[in-house]
Amino acid sequence: MGVLVWILIGLIAGWLASRITGAPGGLIRNLVIGLIGSLLGGFLFRKIGITVVPDFWGELITATIGAVLFLFLWRAIRHA
Repeated sequence: MGVLVWILIGLIAGWLASRITGAPGGLIRNLVIGLIGSLLGGFLFRKIGITVVPDFWGELITATIGAVLFLFLWRAIRHA
């Protein structure tokens, strides 16, 4: 996938994660959350043995799950 597709997936995943968790968001914040989420989701999926179809939807689901987990972890650390 090209860089523009990764950016698009990051933006959508970050936006979805912020809507799911109720976190505030903006364009740059959603992009960063989505990109971190894609790394975290990909890492966790590999560790637990889940294989994802390497297409747009599979990557978007992985990135969104990772972004939601990242936001929950971020909140837990900040409020601890």
